[in-house]
Amino acid sequence: MKSARYFVLFLLAVCLAAPALSALDKQPASVYHQRRVALAFKLHGGVAVLFAAQEPLLDFMPYRQDSDFYYLTGWTEPGAALVVIADAPQAGTPRSYKEILFLPTRDLRMEKYTGVKLDAATPGVEQATGVDHVQAMTEMPVVLNALIDSDRRVDANLWTQPAAGQARSLLDFTATTLGLPAPTLRDVTTLMAELRLVKDAGEAELLKKAADASVVAQRVMMKAVKPGVTERTVAGKMTASWLESGCERASYAPIVGSGINSTILHYAENERAIEDGDIVVVDAACEYSMYSADITRTVPANGHFTARQREIYDIVLGAQKAAIDAFVAGKSTINDRDRHDPNSLDTAAYNYINTHGKDLHGQPLGQYWLHGLGHMVGIDVHDPANYPAVLKPGMVFSIEPGVYIPEEKLGIRIECVFMVDSDGRLIDMDAALPHSADEVEAAMRGK
Repeated sequence: MKSARYFVLFLLAVCLAAPALSALDKQPASVYHQRRVALAFKLHGGVAVLFAAQEPLLDFMPYRQDSDFYYLTGWTEPGAALVVIADAPQAGTPRSYKEILFLPTRDLRMEKYTGVKLDAATPGVEQATGVDHVQAMTEMPVVLNALIDSDRRVDANLWTQPAAGQARSLLDFTATTLGLPAPTLRDVTTLMAELRLVKDAGEAELLKKAADASVVAQRVMMKAVKPGVTERTVAGKMTASWLESGCERASYAPIVGSGINSTILHYAENERAIEDGDIVVVDAACEYSMYSADITRTVPANGHFTARQREIYDIVLGAQKAAIDAFVAGKSTINDRDRHDPNSLDTAAYNYINTHGKDLHGQPLGQYWLHGLGHMVGIDVHDPANYPAVLKPGMVFSIEPGVYIPEEKLGIRIECVFMVDSDGRLIDMDAALPHSADEVEAAMRGK
């Protein structure tokens, strides 16, 4: 009995220590609480229900927490749910703000394979999770039923993730038990997109750490690219660098496109052997503590740009600089694919490309730029936003012009991530990485 008691105490200690043992740098619990309160303000008396990601069934399938769920909780364990109840003084039974984290029933057998998890009965679980109230997942339908029963208007003001199967099942079950039509499902991800758009100081720090680790890996790439080396080998060396820097994963599938593959925007097979004379587009970066970087550099396989490669490279770099020079905080927009907005940075970059250089037939190069100029970056490498987006202080986004000419097996993309500081200035988060053609060649020589 004595040994069993010691084992139980040990197990509880491990449970309480589990969040601290995470490799993730998390912000203080108060930050996540403030975000939940901010979400409640947007609900206008409604209720939000968000679900954590599910644990994968197969060992080789990666697990990553749902981005919105992580933003609100900093919680990384699978299978949880969060309910945020907004103030509603006019409800049938007036209610005030409340937040509840629901944790699933522990599977002690599976924990031998997956590690110890916390549940609602774990001592000190509220402190460990940072959420005011923690209950068992089995109580969630009871709580939701009571909310709707006390104020039937909640039935039309329920916010959840439309893509989550658990959300639909919960709402259908609630309707059945209350004898109601299926509740109106409102999309909470639209509210989350608004909250996540402007980064706080803690997020900026994590994004910079992701950028710094990605810069290190890009420099590793510049020394690794040589004729005869496979694209996959280059990607592998970058992956090793990210892990050595303490990052948990790539931000997205690494793109190492040589020769004709340099003209394929999202090429990810990475199976070709690099040849002498190739140009190589490397779009690869990592996550640090759930926050993403996004960097692309284009390098010559043999360490020296040909005259034509350098010409196109300089045009793409010039387009990026044109966008940077045109930037005005609170006025400039990004990802205006149709270039209708005179304040669009896309327009500035496109006009530069289309007025500098020609293809082999004497035609302008604008037709060879196939994508928008950039996107928001945050917990997701493509953080949510409504485009074209007006760029304001606290926003983090990429500027990534490109020219892709299949006829010449020549693709060039240069991508950096920028933050708008409190004074409205652009900060290049990848400033330590080579930008110009001369800098790239020097880095490939190990300088």
